[in-house]
Amino acid sequence: MSLNPCADAMLIELVAPERITAISRYSKDPRASSLRPEVAARFPGTTGTAEEVITLRPSLVVASSYTAPATREAFARAGLKTLYFDIPATIEANRAQIRELAIAAGVPGKGEAMVARIDTAVRSAATNAPPVTALLWIGGNLATGGSTLLDEMMTKAGFSNHAVHYGLTHTGYLPIEHVLADPPRVMIAPEEEGRDAGSRAAQLRKWAVRRSGAKVAQAVFPRELVNCGGPVIVPSLARLSQIRREVGQ
Repeated sequence: MSLNPCADAMLIELVAPERITAISRYSKDPRASSLRPEVAARFPGTTGTAEEVITLRPSLVVASSYTAPATREAFARAGLKTLYFDIPATIEANRAQIRELAIAAGVPGKGEAMVARIDTAVRSAATNAPPVTALLWIGGNLATGGSTLLDEMMTKAGFSNHAVHYGLTHTGYLPIEHVLADPPRVMIAPEEEGRDAGSRAAQLRKWAVRRSGAKVAQAVFPRELVNCGGPVIVPSLARLSQIRREVGQ
């Protein structure tokens, strides 16, 4: 059983569907999920309460490092085998989580295969072209900064994360003045054109182009790619590489 939405993405690729008792409720929400809706619909969801989990008696519980101490204690008293995963900020940390989960689930070979696919994606994304400045918006008004998995993937795909240049660490809000005074070469956002017309990100993109006089490219990064790492690293790097090629020098 997984109570962790990012573990959901790993688990469904590592073990047979019939072994999965439930996935987290977040994976049922397209705004928070890394799974396609039709994939998430195949599995029961769970709210993750101690009572619910203990009643179902899964052989392995994969939870978040933010799990409340009382819930952890209840799992321990019930004798449940439990893994607690944090939010990995690097590809290497993702590799470690994949291997740990695969071993706990009894499928170490599948874990190594997933790691190999990620390593191939990293090699494929590599470029000798000069880095292009970019902002990657998590949503309408949040951007990814330094010390994040997305920041590392942007770097590997040939971008320089302009949020780091502004001084943003982790994920957070950016002052409008920074973006208008010093816009990046490309702004990457999850929303398709027209769907986020009223969002802060869309306004910034328009204002940066109009006021700076510079050419600022825009690109779509599907929402299901912004939430997690693990196997999601593969399509994320592929999309970032595609954007980098389309932007050019």
